Amino acid sequence: MAEQEGSDLQVLLHTLQSSSDKDSILAILQVLGDLLSVGTDRRIHYMINKGGSEALLQTLVDTARAASPDYDILLPLFRLLAKIGLRDKKFGQKALELEALDVTLILARKNLSHSHNLLHCLWALRVFASSVTTGAMLGINGAMELLFKVISPYTRKRTQTIRAATEVLAALLKSKSNCRRAVNRGYVSSLLRLHQDWHRHDMANTYLLIRRELLLCLRHIVTLRSGREAFLAAQGLETLFSIAQNHLDNKSMEPVISAVFQILRQCYPESPLPLVTTSSAYTFPASGNINLAPPYALTEEYFEDDGDEEVDKDSDLEDVKDDDDLETDVNKLCSKPGLDRAEEELMQYEAVCPELSYSFEELDPKYGDDLNFEDTQHANHELIPSAAFPRQRQHCFNPDQSSWGKEREDTVHTSILSMVKTGKATVQRSSKTRPGMNAYQSGKQNGLGTDSFGNDTLDIQTFLEEDAWDIETISCPRINASFPNSTKPKETNDIVEKLLHTHPKHIPFHDPGLYMANARRTRSAVGFKAMAFPDFWGHCPPSTPQPMLDRKCGIQRIKILEDVRRLLQPSDVINKVVFSLDEPWPMQDTDSNCLTFCSKFESGNLRKAIQVREFEYDLLLNADVNSSQHQQWFYFKVSGMKAAVPYRFNIINCEKVNSQFNYGMQPTLYSVKEALLGRPAWIRTGSEICYYKNHYHQNSATTGGASGKCYYTLTFAVTFPHNEDACYLAYHYPYTFSTLMTHLDILEKCINPRQVYFRQDVLCQTLGGNPCPLVTITAMPESNSTNHLEQLRHRPYQMITARVHPGESNASWVMKGTLEFLVSSDPVAKLLRENFVFKIIPMLNPDGVINGNHRCSLSGEDLNRQWLFPQAHLQPTIYHAKGLLHYLSSIGRGPTVFCDFHGHSQKKNVFLYGCSMKETLWQAGCTVGGSALLEDVSYRMLPKILDKLAPAFTMNSCSFLVEKSRASTARVVVWREMGVFRSYTMESSYCGCNQGPYQGLQFGTSELEEMGAMFCLGLLILELKSVNCSRQFLAHAATLLNAEKDVLDHHLQRCSSSSSCSRSTSEVDDEPSCMEEIEYSAESSSDPEQSFSELDRQIQECAFNKEEEEEEEEGRVRRRSVP
Repeated sequence: MAEQEGSDLQVLLHTLQSSSDKDSILAILQVLGDLLSVGTDRRIHYMINKGGSEALLQTLVDTARAASPDYDILLPLFRLLAKIGLRDKKFGQKALELEALDVTLILARKNLSHSHNLLHCLWALRVFASSVTTGAMLGINGAMELLFKVISPYTRKRTQTIRAATEVLAALLKSKSNCRRAVNRGYVSSLLRLHQDWHRHDMANTYLLIRRELLLCLRHIVTLRSGREAFLAAQGLETLFSIAQNHLDNKSMEPVISAVFQILRQCYPESPLPLVTTSSAYTFPASGNINLAPPYALTEEYFEDDGDEEVDKDSDLEDVKDDDDLETDVNKLCSKPGLDRAEEELMQYEAVCPELSYSFEELDPKYGDDLNFEDTQHANHELIPSAAFPRQRQHCFNPDQSSWGKEREDTVHTSILSMVKTGKATVQRSSKTRPGMNAYQSGKQNGLGTDSFGNDTLDIQTFLEEDAWDIETISCPRINASFPNSTKPKETNDIVEKLLHTHPKHIPFHDPGLYMANARRTRSAVGFKAMAFPDFWGHCPPSTPQPMLDRKCGIQRIKILEDVRRLLQPSDVINKVVFSLDEPWPMQDTDSNCLTFCSKFESGNLRKAIQVREFEYDLLLNADVNSSQHQQWFYFKVSGMKAAVPYRFNIINCEKVNSQFNYGMQPTLYSVKEALLGRPAWIRTGSEICYYKNHYHQNSATTGGASGKCYYTLTFAVTFPHNEDACYLAYHYPYTFSTLMTHLDILEKCINPRQVYFRQDVLCQTLGGNPCPLVTITAMPESNSTNHLEQLRHRPYQMITARVHPGESNASWVMKGTLEFLVSSDPVAKLLRENFVFKIIPMLNPDGVINGNHRCSLSGEDLNRQWLFPQAHLQPTIYHAKGLLHYLSSIGRGPTVFCDFHGHSQKKNVFLYGCSMKETLWQAGCTVGGSALLEDVSYRMLPKILDKLAPAFTMNSCSFLVEKSRASTARVVVWREMGVFRSYTMESSYCGCNQGPYQGLQFGTSELEEMGAMFCLGLLILELKSVNCSRQFLAHAATLLNAEKDVLDHHLQRCSSSSSCSRSTSEVDDEPSCMEEIEYSAESSSDPEQSFSELDRQIQECAFNKEEEEEEEEGRVRRRSVP
């Protein structure tokens, strides 16, 4: 049947080409028109495949070349050509070969005074011009000159024809050669005048589409440098800026306004960044004197200066061959690469696994008969941090008191099992404040303060005034533990003691004195002399999470207009550099009316600040050390502000294409005065936040002649809570290396050594000479008997790492929750310790964290792309972390789960990336034998468990693909080389959640810490659900959990039932595009499908009107024939 239909169609097409009978031709065109007017595009494509385009084009050429062209044939023929040509990708080439372009242009020129015939010619030219090659040929043959004869100044006549002509011209100008021709012939100013004329007279916005097409013509032209120069010379920027300002809020003019902004962005003159060089202001010698000692136990000696060892700077890097076909080659996915070092080297890691050989003689009854450990309460670790159950007031470790025996007040024990997802259906939200307000402004600011938990604090503000402290000095204390004051040098130590006396004791696991001691030992590339006050003083999270910021409609366009106004109307622009790492210090005039900036402290990042106007500043971030890129993390102090005044900050050298700042995320702020008033907290702040592409470009000379990269602006307004305060602003909640070391020291002091085995080792020294801590957590054996020691030595290992990327501070907060939970007295934590040994590297890149990097180490490398072939003298932390994993595998103790904690800037929620050979091959479309696809699917079990338990976790964002671009990451290397099939990367959003109990909320540190604890609960349930789980373990779990068992069984049942259900795990787009989001590329906003459907509509409407006219004409004839 199909063959018969095809044969009939071919007969019709053949007859159409060969017939000279008008009636026959019209009849065939009518049949073809009726055939294609109904149904789907499949009929049109079928006709194209049967040679329909060639037949119609040939008929057009033959008819047009007749002595007297018959428009009764040409008009329906043009309509069919336009309809078919839209779907035929080779239509332009076919028209060129059959000389249809020339005849159509000739017909158009002959019909300049006949609108109806001309309109049909223009439709055909519109389709021809959809091919850039054909469009260029039309330009050569004078098509643009013809169109400018049709496109007239404002008129109410022939508007349909004028509109069609502007559409053809816009299509022609997609060709660069036509754009150059338009510039050379002065068409830029002509188009501007035409648009101004139509814009001025079209008060009712009746002809918006004509105005839009004229703007699209300009937008194509300004993609050329010469086009932009001609546009600027014709005052085009000023003209369109005025239109945009006057009609920004006019919704009916959206088609015009959208095109205006695209041109404004394209024509804003490109500028280099206002920096001497894009390379980092900090450098570190790659061949510096570095002590690369093997792993050793952490002792007091590590605090002393280590000897230096020369590193061979000429050592060659091993060539790394990319696994280009990793995603499609089942053999490569299955293969286990060989050991990357001598096997005897692995024995050095025995030193950091003493639990496998230690005799635990101190557990002998003769040691400690006088101690009653069971009756002692331990500080800070019974209550697990969570967002739903904030910590009660607690005492934290004080070096002057007992190391682990101090009692805690007002403690309410809460098991983690009561914090799972179903127990948090309702989360108390912070009330949404008016734009410009922040969480501080709802608190007391004068007199007697109130801390984060509602407790009264002493009147610090009065105290400050009495002692005449300099808030600028207090806010950035020097590491030498004194606050120099030229007027009172002898009182500095007393001031420090008085300040520390006011420190709130309810900040868990923090001690300023201990932090200062650790900061003094921390080594930075530039030798920081001061501490950031928030890290020194501590952070107490707010009791409720903050909602995501509602995006102000049109904010991106407002910011673009402000940028253009700065260029066109610079009279109020100050443009004064007030802070710079590249220029002599001090730069700021203390008497001037400007803010004071500082970033020279641990994890700080701000390179330059330029005052634009009184309350507006352009900021530039520092690139990673020994790099010229990765500007994202920022952390700086600002002081000297006025309260209740919105200050605008524009960070102008961001690199990522998009950011969660466009979708509800806010930066974080810490007020020193608020902290001294008893409210020491990082809070989300900022209004009118927008992240968009700006006009700054890297000079091509610095990129070896290649096209310079572009930059993006993060802009936000902050209203500070106090006058003359000192506030810190950061990309996310900071967590420094000194904070980690302080946290580990306090944890070690707080645990019960009879119950918890907690050991700190140094995995290695970093390039910067800092220790990379390795933490081991498990349960102490009940005694030093052989049976109890063997039980400990046969416990499976779990390995967790974090912070390989320094800017991902959220990973450290998740790790903090994990560490605190594992040493807690929670029944789940006890069970985990008794059945596993946890090896934890909480910070894989200490140097990057210390020096304010976002992505790299001091060598300028992304350490999470170095796991394939790490080198001890370049990537020591990765080299030894991998060595430890190899060692555990070599003795048959490879971890059952490996997880690397990260942060994610593009997505919301928390999710896992895992490794699956089968899913990778399927995704790549690789067909292999069934036997080759056999795979243990239990790699999905942990994320499914977490999806049911953790409020912030979602399975929908998880992915298990092994991409070749990730072949050298920790997750993939541990999976391939060590055979750990549960090898994961856990990603936590910088922003917050768009699902579950936390939907619409930004993450605070409490939610991140809670996720770390929930991860541990997931490990327990994973073990209870595994086929290798012993009955003894299950019985022990039931006994230990007691009343909690029903809760646990409930969740195990839920997880079991969920695993049998098919659930979509396909990765979905995190966010829809912003309504006002604008693409920079000129071609990007031209939607061919939309324009083609519009052309279809015009053709159909014209044909319908023609039929109505014919029916009316027939009616008039019949009426005249009636006597």
